[in-house]
Amino acid sequence: MDYTAVFASFAQKNVLIIGDVMLDAYLWGKVDRISPEAPVPIVSVHKRENRMGGAANVALNIKSLGANPILCSVIGNDDKAAEFLARMELKQMDSCGIIRSANRITTTKIRIIGNNMQMLR
Repeated sequence: MDYTAVFASFAQKNVLIIGDVMLDAYLWGKVDRISPEAPVPIVSVHKRENRMGGAANVALNIKSLGANPILCSVIGNDDKAAEFLARMELKQMDSCGIIRSANRITTTKIRIIGNNMQMLR
């Protein structure tokens, strides 16, 4: 099968994505010691990054294939929602299918990575 032709056929296609969107928050750091209160590592964070996750990640992948993603979801009316919309704008994605609701918060999944290993989510 000629995959080049398959991927080329994605250009200018509209693809509807309906689902939960979220911010994926990553905290990277170094573990230098174990907590004296409990046997858990203490991570000194040196880098933070937020990315679009969930259905928004699917939309980004569809966009990378050359198609036009139409993303529909509900987010909160909070600071994380504003950051999510700013990331959509940065990626040149249309946010007309994103509904802001005061009745919910914007989902955020936090991953803590110490010494290059995911420790907590």
